[in-house]
Amino acid sequence: MENIGCKIIVSGNVQAVGFRYYTRNEARKYNLMGHAKNLHNGDVEVVLYGERENVLKMLQWLENGPKTARVGKLAVSGIAYSSQVDFLCF
Repeated sequence: MENIGCKIIVSGNVQAVGFRYYTRNEARKYNLMGHAKNLHNGDVEVVLYGERENVLKMLQWLENGPKTARVGKLAVSGIAYSSQVDFLCF
């Protein structure tokens, strides 16, 4: 299994709707590490580290996010894999 890193900027109505916490819970289901962080412009930055297959599943989930959110766009970029111990919310 190949481990990869991925950075996603999620745009839309994604702040003040529990997006980071739902994202953390979903990421943990796939044994992914990283973080979800609110940005000043209203977007959310999500960084994922883990097995390629699980990162791809998480990207599919992020296309819609939780029912409380309205995802408008995902900007996805590959980043170097980093060994993390948890998924955090900032």
